[in-house]
Amino acid sequence: MPPEDLATLWPQLKLVELPIRRVLHAPEQPITEIYFPETGYVSMLVYMEDGDAIEVGQIGFDGMVGIPVVLEGDSDGLEAMVQHPGTALRMSAAALREMLESTPALHSLLLRYALVHHEQVARTGACNGRHGVAERLARWLLMAHDRSEGDTFSMTQEFMSMMLGVRRAGVSVAAGFLRKAGLIHYERGEITVTNRPGLEAAACECYGIVRRASDRFHGQQILSPQLVCQ
Repeated sequence: MPPEDLATLWPQLKLVELPIRRVLHAPEQPITEIYFPETGYVSMLVYMEDGDAIEVGQIGFDGMVGIPVVLEGDSDGLEAMVQHPGTALRMSAAALREMLESTPALHSLLLRYALVHHEQVARTGACNGRHGVAERLARWLLMAHDRSEGDTFSMTQEFMSMMLGVRRAGVSVAAGFLRKAGLIHYERGEITVTNRPGLEAAACECYGIVRRASDRFHGQQILSPQLVCQ
């Protein structure tokens, strides 16, 4: 963004904590606040009538929560829930709407991000319908690793089951396969990525397609929040 536009935006932002499982906006409810995560990441969830949920998108330091506002909407059919705790810059949806009208550079930037996120959601839907659990788990772990501050992050099999929309037994088998292959270490609710290239090889093509789209948007290859901070 041009420096003068960023100077206008900055006073509208407030640094806030994102505790795990905090719902940032609920399905079909008015979106009143926008979040730009700095650390941690947020899951975009679809809920079924029986209460089951499945993740269709993930947002970290590379994006924003509240995309419908950019597209002139005021609500979303998805739930935005904090999957890994961290911090974010928050602003009101009303303030963002005003800025979108007066700041074309910001509007263009967020529209381009909305397109990238749309590709992630669409690809995730196709992936969930066509690929095996182990491939999908590898894809999901790579996405989480991209948005984590290190190689180790907290995650239970219950949570992974919800994210992938499969039974815990299926997640257990898939995680065991990746662990035996030496790609991850999993113990007491914590996962450590021990072989990143191997995990990429184990994932389906969906991870690479979405990752390349994100890299094009950012104009560089982003591997972790530390790289951005440096």
